This record gives sequence, structure tokens and C-alpha cells, in this order.
Amino acid sequence: MAVIESEETMILNDILTTCKKLFGFQVFEVVSIKRGWLNLKWKIKTSEGVFLVKQYNKDRFKHYNLEELLLAFSQQERLHKQGFPCPGLLSYQGNVMLETDHGELFIVMEFCHGQVILPGKLNTNQMYDLGRFTGLMHRVLNDGTLPKKKVTKFIPPSRDERMEYWNLVLKMVDHPSLEHLIPIIERQYQLTKELSIYEFDSIEEGWAHRDLWVDNLLFEKNHLSAVLDFDRLNYDHPLLDIARAIVSCAIDENSLKVELVSKFTDGYREHNAVDSHSLISSLKFLWYLESTWWLKSDMEQLTGPPIRFKQEMLWLSKNYNELDSLLGGL
Repeated sequence: MAVIESEETMILNDILTTCKKLFGFQVFEVVSIKRGWLNLKWKIKTSEGVFLVKQYNKDRFKHYNLEELLLAFSQQERLHKQGFPCPGLLSYQGNVMLETDHGELFIVMEFCHGQVILPGKLNTNQMYDLGRFTGLMHRVLNDGTLPKKKVTKFIPPSRDERMEYWNLVLKMVDHPSLEHLIPIIERQYQLTKELSIYEFDSIEEGWAHRDLWVDNLLFEKNHLSAVLDFDRLNYDHPLLDIARAIVSCAIDENSLKVELVSKFTDGYREHNAVDSHSLISSLKFLWYLESTWWLKSDMEQLTGPPIRFKQEMLWLSKNYNELDSLLGGL
């Protein structure tokens, strides 16, 4: 009886065949890594060392900009060569993005050891180290090697546009089965109505990782061992990296661990300046960016990491006006 291979197995075999042809690998062991959305990943033990292979799903790849992705890879490699904890990338004839005979796109990188810490569960030493390397990353990315762009990746919509959006969501939750969501959406509308959009004008633009949350961080004991997944690196607002790291790593059981935030900023200041005003503005700006992603009429149907992202936005909106008193002394 014929054995029908799964689609993942066929993709893996296709990629391993290409790796052997390009790099001369003998593969001894393969372990599937079930993290991320749609893109497939494997840890492979080979005659040349241990690597991580990342396949780019063909449907998801339609949403990527190849030029921006290749630039992100080049900056990951530049950081790696300067001693920053991130995986080095393998290239063939100068190409990092590789393709099989059957059209599967993939990259091969060093396998980084470490543990993924649950959201809000980092200790003070881990948070300090994360802040230190985030500051270093921002300093290197914005050292003048890369040119500034005229437009950032996130362009804040006007207050009127956002109020119109929240009004639309309010209409969508005006249903007996969803009426318990009305106070949540009303809160977003009211915050938007009261905010001064001009306070975001002073947030500095620059190159940033743009996906700095616990799933993309590895730790060995008290130290950061690797920052992963540079796919979204682009010209934006580096302070959003700070805010994303803080809400992911320092909000635990609906409470912000201020000591962790303080340790992060202490570490960050070893390489880059950040004051309490900028820190608070970054969190408010993150809410303005992400709240519409996760606080929606169908928010209760979210699964996986988006459940945590929703909780973070709920915390920020609930505590928006208390951020100054919470963090003003840092």
C-alpha cells in the first residue's frame, strides 16, 4: 500500500534536497518547530552543524515586500557580525533567500539555544539584558548606515478617522449577544476623543525590529541569548519596540510590574537615551497602533497569541490615564 506524504513532509524533503545540493549537508535529524503563522520551521542537525530552516508559505509571502525582507536579512546579519545576539544567516552565491526546484522559498540560519519565557514572567536580570540589547540594536540600526525614509511604516490616522472606526465597531456590537463589549469599545472611543494627536509628533522616527515580543526572544538563565524573526524590520518608530517589549514582558495577571520596566530602561540607557515622557508616549502610541487590531466585534473568537495581544490592549486602554503616575519617575 502506497504511503501518501503530507504536504509538510513534501516541502521539507524538497528543501533538504536543495540544502544538500547547495551546502553539501548530510542531515542526521529533523525536528519540526510549531511556532509562527503558516510559515514552516525545522531544527536540523547536519554534518555542518545545527541550523534552523524557515520556509515561507506561498500565500503569506504575497503580503511580504521582497526588497524590504532582503534588507531586513542584511541588517540581521550586520547585527550578528557586531556581536548582537541573533542568528547568523547562510547564503549561497550571495543569496540569503533560497528557492527549491519546486518553488519553495526558504532561509537557513544558525540554531540559537535558549528558552522562551511566558508573557510577564521575565525576571529583573532578563529584563535589564533585554533593555541593554534593545538599546544596542537601535543604536546600530540608526548609525547612519541605513538612510532615513520620508515615510514611516506606521502613519497614525487622524483622530476623526479613528473615532469613526470605533463608532462603526460600536454599531457592530449593538447586539444582545455582544452588548457586554460595548463598555470596552466606548472606552476606546472616549480615549481617542480626548487625546491630543499632536503628542505623537515628537516620537522619533528610525529603523526598528517591529516585532519585539516574548515569542521572538530566547533567554539562557538571566541573559538574553537571541532576538529572532527580523522579517518586519523597517523604518518606523523605535519607541514602539520599547513599548511592545514592555507590554509583552512586564504585564502579568493584569498588572504592570514597574520594577521590570525600570530595569529595562536602565539597560536601554547603556546605549541610547530614553526619558520617562518618551516611555509613556511609546505605550500610548502602541495602543493607538494596535488597539484596532485586537479590540473588535469578534475579539472573543481570537485564538493563540492574539488573545494575549487583546489583553495588553485592554490593560493599556484601562490604565491609559494612569501611565504618567505609574511611570513618571523612571
